[in-house]
Amino acid sequence: MWNEKYSDPRFIYGTAPNDFLKQSVHHFHPGGNILCIAEGEGRNAVWLAELGFNVTAVDASEVGLSKGLTLAKSKGVKVDWIHADLQHYNPGKQAWDGVVAIFAHFPPDLRSQVHADCVESLKEGGVLLLEAYTPEQLEFKTGGPSNPDWLMTPEILEQELRGLTFERLQKVERKIIEGIGHTGTGSVVQVIGVRNS
Repeated sequence: MWNEKYSDPRFIYGTAPNDFLKQSVHHFHPGGNILCIAEGEGRNAVWLAELGFNVTAVDASEVGLSKGLTLAKSKGVKVDWIHADLQHYNPGKQAWDGVVAIFAHFPPDLRSQVHADCVESLKEGGVLLLEAYTPEQLEFKTGGPSNPDWLMTPEILEQELRGLTFERLQKVERKIIEGIGHTGTGSVVQVIGVRNS
């Protein structure tokens, strides 16, 4: 599905970084090692690389990653691109200074596994930045999955991200204009979580 979606010559979600990531990037240690999961066409990974972070981007779509590589070359930055299904990808233990999960939606069983893996993969004091659509997003119809089981709430994330101290864990409505894929007011949950010792 994603290869077909990303085969559009346009960047479906644009080439600019996600607004929540832009507003929150100061939580990451400068020059740290950052993992971007379900990174799609690479907009967030490339932007982080432009800021001097060492970035690894993982996605299941070869087409999306190819577009990300093209974007990185156009900006003169390097990103490590990994083609992998997150069901089978091991991000390691205490390997990353930061993990970025922007609109990374999965079926509940896979999602809980991926979120647990993300927490385990953070170094002590490492930071997870996550933004995802909530069930209320189904009323807006401005992007995101149509299956309510794939949507997230603060309560779900508090359980699935055990091991983090939350500096931010809240549901908000905000205007999201990201390419043709996200257009208009959306209902999202936002997380800034720090890995405990």
